[in-house]
Amino acid sequence: MMETAPYASKPGDSLGRLFGTGPSPTRSEFQRDRDRIIHSTAFRRLQHKTQVFLSHEGRHFRNRLTHTLEVSQIARSIARSLRLDEDLAEAVALSHDLGHTPFGHAGERALHRAMAPFGGFDHNVQALRVVTLLENRYAEHDGLNLTWETLEGILKHNGPLLSASGQPTGRYATEGLPTGLDAIPARADLRLSSFASLEAQAAAVADDIAYNAHDIDDALRAGLLTLEDFLDVPMAGPIVAEVLEGYPGLAPKRQTHEVQRRLITRSVEDVIGTSEANIGKSGVQSAEDVRRAGQPLVGFSPTMAADEQGLKRFLFSRVYRHPEVMQPVRESEAVVEQLFAHYMQTADLPGRWGEAARNASAEVGRARVVADFIAGMTDPYALDEYQRLFDARPDFR
Repeated sequence: MMETAPYASKPGDSLGRLFGTGPSPTRSEFQRDRDRIIHSTAFRRLQHKTQVFLSHEGRHFRNRLTHTLEVSQIARSIARSLRLDEDLAEAVALSHDLGHTPFGHAGERALHRAMAPFGGFDHNVQALRVVTLLENRYAEHDGLNLTWETLEGILKHNGPLLSASGQPTGRYATEGLPTGLDAIPARADLRLSSFASLEAQAAAVADDIAYNAHDIDDALRAGLLTLEDFLDVPMAGPIVAEVLEGYPGLAPKRQTHEVQRRLITRSVEDVIGTSEANIGKSGVQSAEDVRRAGQPLVGFSPTMAADEQGLKRFLFSRVYRHPEVMQPVRESEAVVEQLFAHYMQTADLPGRWGEAARNASAEVGRARVVADFIAGMTDPYALDEYQRLFDARPDFR
């Protein structure tokens, strides 16, 4: 195996796990994290959770699992080229969506609104709750007992939550920090004002690359757009023009795949070249130096970053807000909101969830149990529950 760079995370230097485990003769600490995530119940549920398009049988749209696997592959490629720890990058990539609700971002928005009186809902914090509290596979402890580095990556792969002066930053600047952070058990302080490892940064940019490529593919597959609609769109337009000119008689499905693979390749190559230069200029010589660098070091070049934002704006206006997408989005939000209201009133939840809701000492405690239960649902299970409770079933087709 290739020797990692000085600034890579070293499994032998890990801050460790909350609950001690003996050494493994065959796997590093980060490999063990990756394997624990893959074998978790929450990971299996991703196959029945929506990405952007609500699931239609036989249409082959991405779900959370296929998206997660694509992110994992891209993150490993970036990590390998930068001589980082591929296993940590993969562990963060595989776990980054474990806190997502059913029905994609629509479900998350609805649950955040429902939880507004009780501190709101944040999918990164929820992912930490899943891997530290809610998974109940092990005899001796709750959660997956992951290393500090993987927990840090799950929470901060998109950047610090606090500025150096201790103020909420990024998307938390307006709403404040998400509630529940103080209830996350970890081996050491997760250091909300520092950047995460380069491996976590690689997973974050891999998420963006995968999103862009597969949302184009799914939008074309759904018939919402044609390849020609992308000709004037930043990032994608020049690639579409190349493919249409080079392969004018090729079947549209194969043209689309050619656009998709070129988009991924060029994005990854841009990230690798830019990140190598950033790392060199920064002078970082250890993973701790990376945390203190004061800026992300893995990412797009300024030109590619601007183009990528232009592509996202186009997808937002023409795909995510398309009437054929918005109608089921509104219905799915209503499903989540009505389920939440019903469970809050009745504590009519199965098994350990109902017991926890009934035993909650305050309304905010019951709300968190209900949010945990709903966030763990798959799309089909949420619809089954809705039908059981309200004798109705939305048809998203």
